Amino acid sequence: MTTTPTTETTSTARTSPEGPSPEPRTATGANKAAKKGYRPEVQGLRALAVLMVVTYHVWLGRVSGGVDIFLLISAFLLTLSFVRKVEGGGPLRLVSHWLHLFKRLLPAAVVVILGVLIGTWAILPQSRWPEVLDQAWASLLYRQNWLLADSAVDYYAQDHSGASPLQHFWSLSIQGQVFILWPLVFAGVAVLHRAVRRRTAVSYRLLLAVAFGAIFVTSLVYSIDQTATNQAYAYFDTRTRLWEFALGSLLALALPYLKPGRAFRVILGWAGVAAMISCGLLLTVDRSFPGFAALWPTLAAAAIIVAGQSGSRFGVDRILSAKPLVALGDNSYALYLWHWPVLVLVLAGTGVASPNLVQGLAVVAASVVMAVLTTRFVEKPLRDWHWPQRRTWRNAVVIVACGALLAGPVSLWQTKLTADEAAVAAQPRELTPGAAALAPENVGKPTPEAKIIPAPAAMKNEWADIDGLCIDGNVPSDPLLSGCLQNSKPDVVTKRIVVLGDSHAQQYMAALGPVAKEHGWEVVTLLKGNCRYGAESAERDAECNAFNKASAQYVLEHKPDAVFTVASLTHEDAPFETEVPGYLEGIKPFTDAGMDVVGVRDNPRFAFNMPECVQKKGADAAACNPPLSESLAGSSPLDEYRGKVDGLHLMDLSDFICTDGICPAVVGNVYVYKDDNHLTKTYVQSMIPMFEQRLLGATGWT
Repeated sequence: MTTTPTTETTSTARTSPEGPSPEPRTATGANKAAKKGYRPEVQGLRALAVLMVVTYHVWLGRVSGGVDIFLLISAFLLTLSFVRKVEGGGPLRLVSHWLHLFKRLLPAAVVVILGVLIGTWAILPQSRWPEVLDQAWASLLYRQNWLLADSAVDYYAQDHSGASPLQHFWSLSIQGQVFILWPLVFAGVAVLHRAVRRRTAVSYRLLLAVAFGAIFVTSLVYSIDQTATNQAYAYFDTRTRLWEFALGSLLALALPYLKPGRAFRVILGWAGVAAMISCGLLLTVDRSFPGFAALWPTLAAAAIIVAGQSGSRFGVDRILSAKPLVALGDNSYALYLWHWPVLVLVLAGTGVASPNLVQGLAVVAASVVMAVLTTRFVEKPLRDWHWPQRRTWRNAVVIVACGALLAGPVSLWQTKLTADEAAVAAQPRELTPGAAALAPENVGKPTPEAKIIPAPAAMKNEWADIDGLCIDGNVPSDPLLSGCLQNSKPDVVTKRIVVLGDSHAQQYMAALGPVAKEHGWEVVTLLKGNCRYGAESAERDAECNAFNKASAQYVLEHKPDAVFTVASLTHEDAPFETEVPGYLEGIKPFTDAGMDVVGVRDNPRFAFNMPECVQKKGADAAACNPPLSESLAGSSPLDEYRGKVDGLHLMDLSDFICTDGICPAVVGNVYVYKDDNHLTKTYVQSMIPMFEQRLLGATGWT
């Protein structure tokens, strides 16, 4: 089995890689020492931060908080540069600044993204390709964070099979957005300063401090609120991170007035380093950031910057200013760009869940080599290239050329995937019978040769469709049920059904929906991801219990003819199938009120992605066809329910999912699963005749 770091929303920290602060650099080598205001300890701080990020990702599987440090440093250096311009009377030339900045940043990023695309084609299964291609566009356009924010809170968008090799671009996207916004603040305050300086002696720095102070307070309050209420989205939200940039800007403005003594600089520097390194070990950064907890690493970095050049041989600046760290700081942008995709692709290619010491060192070494080569042969030559520097429009030409270098192959690849998807879907239906191949009349008949459907690129569309939001009398009064959905109301309603539960209940809407349409049934769904319906239980979280309570109240108020549920609960590991906690207690109020309750047996779930297994090893590989004994209980949990509640009707469709002692990944040239535990819409649709027969047989409906 191939395993890769999982996404942030599945509770592992590998999903939130952090980013460096790729601020403009205009001096290198010996020229740096002579550059006014050059601070080697800050470059060393960047090196230390990127080392933390790499180490935490590779070996600890945690987020270090280094992203927050990078954001602060980037704003700190950007503010120093712009304040120096304004106070020196120089023009800001914002367009020229932006073009020069992105001309420096984009080439290395494009090279890495192209490298990731090559690795994706060679290593990752085909069903992962569309996601990586979408993220390639998002990374190029500096909107990766918003793409991940939307996915982080969308249960049905989550890919549980592994982390994307490009998701670390989220922090670079936030920085790119701020690199556009911050100069507008500098320019706006400069205009305001010119307007008021004749009437008041207020300085440009003071006006900037007020502006960034307002951003700091507003963003921090918003960040604390959103982190407490919607942390998965808040983690990637630019607005929740603005205060970290504002803190860096305020630090740059205040630094000339902060002059601690030598002894205090030594203490302050070492205290900052200790706090910085310990942050990711002591805090659950991936779940508590970017709220007030992010003050820990940002204030630690601020302390190191304030400590500055201590003038003492015991000062931390002696270490941070050392040539190896400064050299690593020079390569930190490229190192950050490479380390995450190298890690993800190596793990995906080797099937290793997490690297040991030797494997991790190999990943780090490869990342460093790639970073040095990228800095040496891509970033530095383009930064020092004189041709674009002579005309502003020439920087734009370089930017457009870089974008085209990436956009071309991405567009062609996406076009080919779309064409392949259409070709697969256009096959005659008799070549892809799906579950019908397991029907008694087809037992022993060979399945015709055909391409497996759905195409890997279409796998993201394999959630069962529900027509739309609830309308008219079906609209819930409880805001917890605001996601209520229903099928199109028949002209003549012969039966009203409410579906309760989670995504495993939703997947059967691919069969129940068409059957309901044929029989004139109105179907309403109240669904919450990873929340199986049952009475209140300590085995569920508080949100799920509250949702189930509200759902039960809805049913009792609306009094439908029947309620549809999933009546057992499958697991990755033994015991592979159990009863749903509080199931009978949860449905008894419905049956007592005269409603029918349909309980269908759950489908197996696995510890690996079934279609990806097929794409890597083939449909006949033993690894992709696990034994039935390791997928479902020997005796169905539904047997324990029989005869205990009048009005409960039980259905078992497992013989159309597992057969001959195995649970295959492909049946009748159709993928059974879309991931590790959800049936594909296409496969459930192939079960419609069997589903209808068993539903009517179990309930006696006509």
